[in-house]
Amino acid sequence: MNIIDKIQNRLVLNNQDSLIDRYKTHLQTINQWIKLNKNYPKILISESDPILFLSAFMTAITAKCPIFLCNPQWGQQEWTQVYQIVKPNLLISQGQILDYQNPLNSNHENLKSLTMIPTGGTSGNIKFTVHNWDSLMASVQGFKQYFNVSAINSFCTLPLYHVSGLMQWMRSLLTDGQLILTSFKTVEAEEWINFNLTDYFISLVPTQLHRLLQSPSLTHWLSQFQIVLLGGAPPWLELLEQSRLHQIPLALTYGMTETASQIVTLKPSDFLRGNNSCGQVLPHAEIKIYDKNGKELKTNQTGIIKIKADSLMLGYYQDNFNPNLRINTFTPDDLGYWDEQGYLTLVGRQTNKIITGGENVFPTEVEAVIRATGLVKDICVIAKPDQYWGEIVVAVYVPDSKEVSQAQLEQAILGKLSKFKHPKLWISVEQLPRNSQGKINQQQIQKWVMDYQDQ
Repeated sequence: MNIIDKIQNRLVLNNQDSLIDRYKTHLQTINQWIKLNKNYPKILISESDPILFLSAFMTAITAKCPIFLCNPQWGQQEWTQVYQIVKPNLLISQGQILDYQNPLNSNHENLKSLTMIPTGGTSGNIKFTVHNWDSLMASVQGFKQYFNVSAINSFCTLPLYHVSGLMQWMRSLLTDGQLILTSFKTVEAEEWINFNLTDYFISLVPTQLHRLLQSPSLTHWLSQFQIVLLGGAPPWLELLEQSRLHQIPLALTYGMTETASQIVTLKPSDFLRGNNSCGQVLPHAEIKIYDKNGKELKTNQTGIIKIKADSLMLGYYQDNFNPNLRINTFTPDDLGYWDEQGYLTLVGRQTNKIITGGENVFPTEVEAVIRATGLVKDICVIAKPDQYWGEIVVAVYVPDSKEVSQAQLEQAILGKLSKFKHPKLWISVEQLPRNSQGKINQQQIQKWVMDYQDQ
């Protein structure tokens, strides 16, 4: 059985004929291009429709071409970056193949069969992480071993061009599991409410989980899943407590595009017993925590996270990328600590840390306290330069109602945070800029804060 037959046999309730037809047409076109140019084209894939995405992705995999996954929602600025970084030959979008007619200045033999997955779009600076089939398979095998399952059935509502969606498909493909591809809108519309999904995994971001928990019927439906993976952005305490109250089999995760999704996960049994950490390290990964001088820290000491993993990217794509010079370790921007049982807790991000009057403030802690007041729908805490304090704490928030005032918020957090952690500036907005994975566009928030300075 070839790979495309395997995919169609794993799909549930989708147009399989369309997948096969597109695959055959794309493969013929690309093979002709390779024969004519005696080279492998660098292919951009920009497909929001999951069937069109899979047909394009598997065509490029079969033809052994270097693939660059793209977000169809990108604007002109992002696409300009992509063209400059990649210098692509072909674009597959809306089921069609476009030839850029770019000059072939180098042989792409060393890029054969590599998959480049985008990251960093929320900051405005796109980077492509370079993965190969081995790194993606390692992620799947580590997941399978950690949860002690043979076949992984995935209920996927996240975009396949993002690592969180792509790896759901990979898990089902490589373990002979079933795959349901749908949109989150169909879930909210209760179109799946009568389906038996007790042996399925579903991946959500915190904002999605919050929305589902507003509906009693969807809350019950969610509780029937084998496991509900939660990642993409830090969850808030109230959300976790509400999930535990309704016996949602939540698995908090820590991972990133650079590691082909999760490398640390909390098992639902631990979560339901009251554990709110990220969990324990998956078998294919290794994490150590160091201080700023490079000394490895003991338990309950917060420091810099460093990662080794079989699923670790080869590096970030650039001109003349050499896959043989792959990186061995990766240091993300995250701070955390181990407890005595080997569970990892994230504290925050180094670059997000606010130093005000010589004191360290981590935005996630302040956000959690403000959110727990019930007076805000959404919250982002960020730093603003200040001549006297060095930096001040700023809260950009979406009020729960028009009646919510700054004075109410200040009163509500009294005694729950050290005084130096209290926001000195409160900015009310109608909505925070979040992407489809729930991550906040920090660059946009920072611009709002700096513009507010001039008001």
